[in-house]
Amino acid sequence: MSSILITGGAGFIGSHVVRLFTNQYPERQILNLDALTYAGNLENLSDIEEKPNYKFIHGDITDEKFINKVFTDNDIEGVIHLAAESHVDRSITDPLSFIRTNIIGTMNLLNACRDHWASFDGKRFYHISTDEVYGSLGETGLFTEKTSYDPKSPYSASKASSDHLVRAYYNTYKIPVVISNCSNNYGPNQFPEKLIPLAINNIRNKKPIPIYGKGENIRDWLFVKDHALAIELIYSKGIAGETYNIGGNNEWKNIDLIRLLCEIMDKKLGRKPGDSASLITYVTDRAGHDLRYAIDSSKIAKSLGWEPSVTFEEGLEKTVSWYLENLAWLDNVTSGAYTEYYKKMYK
Repeated sequence: MSSILITGGAGFIGSHVVRLFTNQYPERQILNLDALTYAGNLENLSDIEEKPNYKFIHGDITDEKFINKVFTDNDIEGVIHLAAESHVDRSITDPLSFIRTNIIGTMNLLNACRDHWASFDGKRFYHISTDEVYGSLGETGLFTEKTSYDPKSPYSASKASSDHLVRAYYNTYKIPVVISNCSNNYGPNQFPEKLIPLAINNIRNKKPIPIYGKGENIRDWLFVKDHALAIELIYSKGIAGETYNIGGNNEWKNIDLIRLLCEIMDKKLGRKPGDSASLITYVTDRAGHDLRYAIDSSKIAKSLGWEPSVTFEEGLEKTVSWYLENLAWLDNVTSGAYTEYYKKMYK
C-alpha cells in the first residue's frame, strides 16, 4: 500500500488534515509524523487511531537520518508538510528553533524526496505556508500569489525561506511541488497560546484577556475544517509548481473579534452581558507587529472551486461550543510547561 506522509499531523491544522485523509483515502496508508512538542497532541486523533490505514510515527524532521529511514521503510507517494514552529511570540524569544524546524526540517524532507523517488511521476510534495511571508498591508489591498515577500518576524522569515527552498527544488530538481499560503486559522483543537482559544480559556476562568496594543491589528480568519478541505483539493488537483492562497474572507480587528467572542461566551456560560468584556486587558504591543493581513482567494476559487463554507460568526460559535464541550482536553493542554510560558509572555 502506498503512503501519504503528513508531517505535524498531531498539531492543530495537521490533526484535521490527517483525519480527512484517513477517512477519504482508505486505499492509502496515512503516515502521521510528529515530534509531539508542546502543540502536538495525539488526543486530537483518538477517534481514528484504530483505523487500519492510519499510522503514527514519532520523530523530528530536523533529524536527517531519521527522515531517510522513514522514506526507506515506506512507499511514500506524497508529502503534506505541515510541521512547523508557528507562534510569532516564540520566534521572537527563540528564533533558532524556528530556523531548525522550518528551514532545515523542510530541506531534509525535500532531499529525501529527491533521493528516494526514482521517478517523480505520480508524486507530490505539498508545502503549507502562511500569509505572514508577505509582510503587512495598509488599510486597503489583498495579498495575492504574486505579492512580493516582505517577512517582518523571525517566524515569517523562516517560513519565507522554506517557501523559497521548495520553489528552488522544483526548478532545480523538478520535484513536483505545490505551495499554499493561508490566513489565520481557528477552530477545534487549537493550542491555547493563539488568540481565540487563549481568550476562551481565560474567559472561562475569569482571567484577564491580553490584547496587544490597542487591538487595532486586522487579520483574515479561516475555519480550520475549511482549510483542511482546501488542502485536500490542492493535493489532489493542484498544478505542480503553483501557489494557492487560502483565506476566509473574514477581516476582523482583534478587539472587535474579542468583543464578539465575549458576547458568545456570556450567552454560553449564562453570564450577564458585558461580564466577559470586562476582562479585556491591553498589554504592550508585540515587537514588529504587522498591522493587517488579508488574502485574495480568487485563484483557488476559480481553478479548484473552493470557498469558505461558514461565516466567521458561525465558525466562532462552533469553536466556542467545541472548547466548552471538551474541557478535559483544554485542562490537559493548559497545564505544566504552557502555564510557565503564558506567565512569561503575558506578565
